[in-house]
Amino acid sequence: MLSIDTYREAFLSFLNKQVAVKEPENLYNPMVYILNLGGKRLRPVLTLMSAEIFGEDHSKALDAALAIEIFHNFSLVHDDIMDAAPLRRGKATVHEKWNLNTGILSGDVMLIVAYRFFENYRPEIFQKLARLFSKTAIEVCEGQQYDIDFETRNDVTEQEYLKMITYKTAVLVGAAMKMGAIVAETSEEQAQAIYDFGLNLGIAFQLKDDFLDAFGDPETFGKQVGGDIIENKKTYLYLKALEGLDNEHTARLKSLYNTTPDSPAEKILEVKKLMRQSGAAAITQKAIETYTDKAFAVLSKLEIPDHKKAVLREFGEQLMGRTV
Repeated sequence: MLSIDTYREAFLSFLNKQVAVKEPENLYNPMVYILNLGGKRLRPVLTLMSAEIFGEDHSKALDAALAIEIFHNFSLVHDDIMDAAPLRRGKATVHEKWNLNTGILSGDVMLIVAYRFFENYRPEIFQKLARLFSKTAIEVCEGQQYDIDFETRNDVTEQEYLKMITYKTAVLVGAAMKMGAIVAETSEEQAQAIYDFGLNLGIAFQLKDDFLDAFGDPETFGKQVGGDIIENKKTYLYLKALEGLDNEHTARLKSLYNTTPDSPAEKILEVKKLMRQSGAAAITQKAIETYTDKAFAVLSKLEIPDHKKAVLREFGEQLMGRTV
């Protein structure tokens, strides 16, 4: 097993060779731009790591890893349009840097380009990868629709929210790991186990993202802190705050999420105060730890050496403690 940084460097080298601006430039420039904004490269690293966990050289999984990363960034381009987000990883979003139509069309071509990288595998591997990818892509879109629907609902339950983040975020993390297992041609049982590891890690990752959206450092987070609050997103923090507040403060929180304030900054500060006061901030941090531990529990099902399990555990611990 290599270090996480080594997998990331190998992936970035491959990305730079495979993705370049071509004609028409206004279609492909935004794709190159978003793919070069940085980020943690969580999903492609997990694909490469998973392939080696099951005994295959990570280089054989580079095409699958790039497909996952392009798809992920396609979803970010369209999510940013739907959220009217001005920043992505601290830089202007695609629709802000270019325009709305360019953002939509460039996102569309990214989805198609992502699929084409599976063509580099032999037919039986291609079929398994494409089937998993299609299922995951549909689930991601379903998760995004749930997220949009929740913005105008006042009765979102914790279970509904967890389903939404599972579809919107976690299934792609699970799929990234299972793709590495497919490339390595491990058993379906082992491929499913690594998927379950990734799924639970993905839920913890999204809960952490929600927490950082409210309480992260703007200098390191890379996105607008408080964006979820401004957009009235019914996050885990919000739902747990409702549970922990008295009637008066519950009514105030609901009011803040059903009005457009003159000062978004004041709304963010007041909501964050209520989230702390209710205990929601601490409960969310505990939930992040719980789902990370669920991911670690899956490691016992994996028929791999202990040193490989240790690498997966280290990766999970790094995600749980991240600030970006």
